[in-house]
Amino acid sequence: MPIVVQKYGGSSVADVEKIRRVAHRVKQTRERGYQVVVVVSAMGDTTDELLALAKKVSADPPRRELDMLLTCGERISMALLSMALQELGVGAISFTGSQSGIITTDAHSQARIVEVRPYRIEEALAKELVVIVAGYQGVSSQREVTTLGRGGSDTTAVALAAALGAEACEIYSDVDGVFSADPRVVPEARKLESLSYDEMQELASAGAKVLNAQAVEFAKARGIVIQARTAHAQGSGTAVRERGSSTDPRVRGVTAETEMAVLAATVESGRMTSLLGFLDARGVRGRVLAFDGLLGREGRVFIAVPLQDVHGPEVLQRELCERFGGAVTWCEDVGAVTAVGAGLNADWSYLRRALGVAEALGARVHAVHTSPLQLTLLVDKQHLKALTLGLHRDFLGT
Repeated sequence: MPIVVQKYGGSSVADVEKIRRVAHRVKQTRERGYQVVVVVSAMGDTTDELLALAKKVSADPPRRELDMLLTCGERISMALLSMALQELGVGAISFTGSQSGIITTDAHSQARIVEVRPYRIEEALAKELVVIVAGYQGVSSQREVTTLGRGGSDTTAVALAAALGAEACEIYSDVDGVFSADPRVVPEARKLESLSYDEMQELASAGAKVLNAQAVEFAKARGIVIQARTAHAQGSGTAVRERGSSTDPRVRGVTAETEMAVLAATVESGRMTSLLGFLDARGVRGRVLAFDGLLGREGRVFIAVPLQDVHGPEVLQRELCERFGGAVTWCEDVGAVTAVGAGLNADWSYLRRALGVAEALGARVHAVHTSPLQLTLLVDKQHLKALTLGLHRDFLGT
């Protein structure tokens, strides 16, 4: 029988009734003639609650112990869903990431999958069992439990789909696919029937929360088509594949990123490596928005740092101050609004229009970042919603 991998996010398994609904959906998939592997996230806000608990003990929790703690959430979900399926008369078994053969790098809190050895999953499928896998986690070559960063359950699902030769990888959430903007911010946002891997990865890295950026990168490398769908109803969802529709407009979506800090640094061009090495050593990822240093002269750099995987921001601020003094400042009053689309920066027209929208809203643009697929404006957080709405209406209409 063909294999389908389904992933259910935290909101889809937030309570017992939702877990039962997921179990019924999985049973229906099974009855259509598929072998099913299900990847689950932690229930509701469990990960945030566990992280808050850790912060009560330590302002900067040791990453190894944090991984040991946070992986408990997915284990709860997997066991409960397996129980719910067995109550429906469906044979099922649950596995942790390590039991599933998810082999990762050694980087605690932000590990990356390097290999999948799904031997136990294959054995269970051969016995006609539904396999429930705890997402977001794996085991390193040093036999340490690791986590894959926020949204890492998506990556687990895609990696398993590739390793098992699955016919489909379905990612279920509260919304029926990927929209051109967050419908809570832009009421007229439209659902996108398809997106290219590159477009989806850019949207995800810029703050869109429907799919994880690393998962999309993994899917692209292995040619896995992702179907993003709602867990609560029937819908066509969004297909993420090599190419989107040839009739797609140049701008596919607009998204905002609020959970971030901006490092503003005064450094010599040659010393940029020192700052970036400092961030790398602490597992702090980010993207350079602007750098105006030339030919060894002193310059200014803005680095946007997503805070979702920075588990000790206060400690990081203190270490930055101790290492670089007043040369680096930390600001959490700004955010980023990003438009994504192929050929977006083929000329200056979209940047001119974006700056015009910001000026009309009275939003000061602190920095601009452009790439072949992305146009980002760094503005004060108080203007993020209005600028997102304004750019969507200007670029995509109402």
